[in-house]
Amino acid sequence: MSPAGKNKTPRFYFSLRSPYSWLAYREVMSQHKELVDELEWLPFFEPDPESARQLTEQGGRFPFSEMSREKNRYVLQDVGRLTKARGLKVNWPVDRNPVWEVPHLGYLVAREHGLGHEYIAAVYQARFGAGRDICDRATIADIGAELGIDQRLIADASDDPKLRAEGVRILLEVCMDGVFGVPFFVHGFTRFWGLDRLDDFVEHLRSRSAPASTLPEPAGAVALGRSVEDAHAGGCG
Repeated sequence: MSPAGKNKTPRFYFSLRSPYSWLAYREVMSQHKELVDELEWLPFFEPDPESARQLTEQGGRFPFSEMSREKNRYVLQDVGRLTKARGLKVNWPVDRNPVWEVPHLGYLVAREHGLGHEYIAAVYQARFGAGRDICDRATIADIGAELGIDQRLIADASDDPKLRAEGVRILLEVCMDGVFGVPFFVHGFTRFWGLDRLDDFVEHLRSRSAPASTLPEPAGAVALGRSVEDAHAGGCG
């Protein structure tokens, strides 16, 4: 596990559950293709009891709690506005007793096959396009078949002790990086939360790679940012 704030490779923490992650993924892939291979893509998912036990044993604590009914209603309304503005239609899924390791550890299998991005796109299409239950192993098996990956291997990824351990390792990185919602972007000590911070993250990366002579002069005063209680639209957490 890397020390907090020491990540030289920019990271994109995404959730296959989150509509905001879905929209951020679409914008990275369509508007910022130069970053696709530069980013480290890490899944953020709520652990089931077994993953939570392993995480606790290794000194971690998952920083997410279930959203209230009021917040859930707001998210539905907000995502409706965002998708309408982008010309997208959402078929909202119903999550019944979800085990989020099923789709997210399936991503690790797809990544090993060099099909991580194709898998993410297919899962988002299944969840928000077709309204399917992505925690249903049959859904993940179908996606595996579409991608040419062994259906049983990808659908049963959460039963593999090595993949389960890798998932817990990623959750420890979540803790170390101070991730509390998604989409979440990290580069070194700098963090950005939410769909509406994607452009700021991209500009940050561009400014870090630009020659010193091209960087703008610093402003005369530095404004204080909002506190974590002052949450903004575009993030789940």
